[in-house]
Amino acid sequence: MGFSHETSTHHFRLLPDGGAIEVTADGPNDKISRDEIRNHLSHIAQMFTNGNFQVPMFIHDTVPPGVPAMKSKGANIAYVFEPIPSGGRVRIITTDAEALKAVHQFLTFQIDEHRTGDPRAVGPSIGTSLQ
Repeated sequence: MGFSHETSTHHFRLLPDGGAIEVTADGPNDKISRDEIRNHLSHIAQMFTNGNFQVPMFIHDTVPPGVPAMKSKGANIAYVFEPIPSGGRVRIITTDAEALKAVHQFLTFQIDEHRTGDPRAVGPSIGTSLQ
């Protein structure tokens, strides 16, 4: 991934229009990790846009729930990289009900696998939207 899991924090957010993958450097002055995180998440957004979900399949040694539908509904899902303080975010945005369900399945799996303690309920919208 290019950055250390020991010096960074992951969050996975379920949102009304999709969700978000967020990673931040734990140290507020750790510009090297921040830049590595941003580079990685920018790359992930592009890979997901192209229907390539190999990174999460490699990390978890399985096809995460939601991925098959996210691939088939790819034209109905936007993956947008956003820099945030100390890191970055991939906003996953859709107006398609089936794609939304798949995104939420995928992010819930990530919450469980990474043990982030993030809410498994849909929260308020953040960042970029399609509106």
